[in-house]
Amino acid sequence: VEGHVGRVVVGSLCGRTVLVMQGRLHYYEGYSLAEVTFGVRVTQRLGVPVLILTNAAGGLNPAFAVGDLMLITDHINLIPDNPLRGPNDERFGPRFPSPVGIYDRGLLEVARNAARASGFTCREGVYVAVQGPSYETEAEVAWLRGLGADAVGMSTVPEAIVACHGGQRVLGVSTITNVLGRRPGQVVSHEEVLAVADRAKGRLGALLKGLLARPWPSVA
Repeated sequence: VEGHVGRVVVGSLCGRTVLVMQGRLHYYEGYSLAEVTFGVRVTQRLGVPVLILTNAAGGLNPAFAVGDLMLITDHINLIPDNPLRGPNDERFGPRFPSPVGIYDRGLLEVARNAARASGFTCREGVYVAVQGPSYETEAEVAWLRGLGADAVGMSTVPEAIVACHGGQRVLGVSTITNVLGRRPGQVVSHEEVLAVADRAKGRLGALLKGLLARPWPSVA
């Protein structure tokens, strides 16, 4: 998929050792969720304690604006599968993990402070994951809003579920590349999504650097 080069970079940033996955696999490409989340399992075997997930998403909350960054506080999984389906590998986690508090509250507070120090405020809300690759109809947009979702995309939730299963702390950040349902007949294109994400990368970079530079609270 354009914008996902499929590269892993390991280095140091703001005094922390980081492993960056430049791009991801998507369920809509025909991969199984085990394949989609394989990279997360690799990070767990490497002992990585924190997973920071980023994505481009459509805004469902009418208060959002194009280019906003949204900290994910919870999610709704509408992908018709679960990455934990099948035999459970006890090396990673329990058969029935609880996703309550899956997005780490301590890291969310650090991210809020990092954004304010960089001169902006992040939105916050619920991210809903759908299968894709088609974008949402107007009726689906209205329905997803009714479910309580603030942003919609085609990724992130499978990775968050696997991270939670493996005991990693999770932070999720969505770049709002369009706001859905504002006018009848609104059409979304992948090119538009890429263009907005590119314009927002400065603020996203500032947020991530500010997050890495700050001390992180221990797990509550």
